Amino acid sequence: MPDMVCDVAIIGCGPAGLQAAIHARGKKTTVCVFGKPEKSSVYRAHIANFCCFKEIISGKDLLEAGKAQAENLGAAFITEDIVELTTENDRFVLGTENDRRVTSKALVLAMGIARKKLRVKGEKELLGRGVSYCVDCDAGFFKGLDVAVVGNESAAASGALTLLDFAKEVFLISKELNVTKVLQERLGRSAVQLLEGTWVKEILGDKEVDGVLLTNGDTLSVKGLFVELGAKGIMDLAANLGVVFDAETFSFIETKKKQETNISGLYAAGDITGEPWQIAKAVGEGCVAGLEAARYVKRISGE
Repeated sequence: MPDMVCDVAIIGCGPAGLQAAIHARGKKTTVCVFGKPEKSSVYRAHIANFCCFKEIISGKDLLEAGKAQAENLGAAFITEDIVELTTENDRFVLGTENDRRVTSKALVLAMGIARKKLRVKGEKELLGRGVSYCVDCDAGFFKGLDVAVVGNESAAASGALTLLDFAKEVFLISKELNVTKVLQERLGRSAVQLLEGTWVKEILGDKEVDGVLLTNGDTLSVKGLFVELGAKGIMDLAANLGVVFDAETFSFIETKKKQETNISGLYAAGDITGEPWQIAKAVGEGCVAGLEAARYVKRISGE
């Protein structure tokens, strides 16, 4: 898969990401947008209180129209999950689920905050005591221990591969693994033990995780369970960059007035910056983030 270079990379193709793409392209910068529209929380929604629309509109129609608008302006859409985010020589480096490597001068995070839970016994009680929702944040706490990852998509697969550098044994629990051929091949060559066709029924342990009970009746003896349902989330991707999160919940990215974070060239927009969780807010912040990201690119390029 060939590498890519762009001025502004945007992770997320919901309202915030689409609006950022439209405005960044309007400033004549090259723009790459990563994500899958159908994963947006808006995609299956019906919207009745959005400015300038008299009738109820579907989220699917709204997103498709926004994507078409951004594409007509020249933005490139790559329907791949981002599974790694680092910096190199003052540039942002994004790694996709297909092992594509993308380098950008500026980056806009607009992937939302949805963190899906298993909703099984023991999950809430043992959170932070063996149950984690972020491999990149917590892998170091499980050095030399047996751990499991549960999930069906790219976050689970890439998380399991990352944990091989820390844990003694790594199990991947999946009802039906749905990842790219590249990730499948990487898993096949790795020491990850894939347990497919089953799921987590209960997380076992008193003061900390001691194991998991699977729906097929088996009990897996592990000291950690990483819940990775879907694509990589904000915590996972931003963990290595030193992004400042809100002090109270550590769930939202702190931004200044122009959507800039504490890291030069890195902007955030939409739900990941906190409440209210409304499309109008996401679009407004996406507009500002896209404009500011483009201005940043032009400034460092001497234009």
